[in-house]
Amino acid sequence: MAFRKFLPMFDRVLVERLAAETVSKGGIMLPEKSQGKVLQATVVAVGPGSVNKSGQLQPVGVKVGEKVLLPEYGGTKVTLDDKDYFLFRDGDILGKYVD
Repeated sequence: MAFRKFLPMFDRVLVERLAAETVSKGGIMLPEKSQGKVLQATVVAVGPGSVNKSGQLQPVGVKVGEKVLLPEYGGTKVTLDDKDYFLFRDGDILGKYVD
């Protein structure tokens, strides 16, 4: 629960990437090179939002616990209690998954 000690500023979103698939659907073990980059993540903390041109607070579009789709590149790696998280701007997140 190290992310509880870290609060993103402005419109930043702290996410934890989902683990890469190590076994194919057919049961074949995948080497690291062919696993690819995981673009799905779970939101673990969000900032309060950013201030728009009229001076009003524009809230962040995602909530803690939601699953989101990330861009292939970008984000800032943050290590908290020996676990890797990534910090993205709210506008960089491509979308969120709904149940």
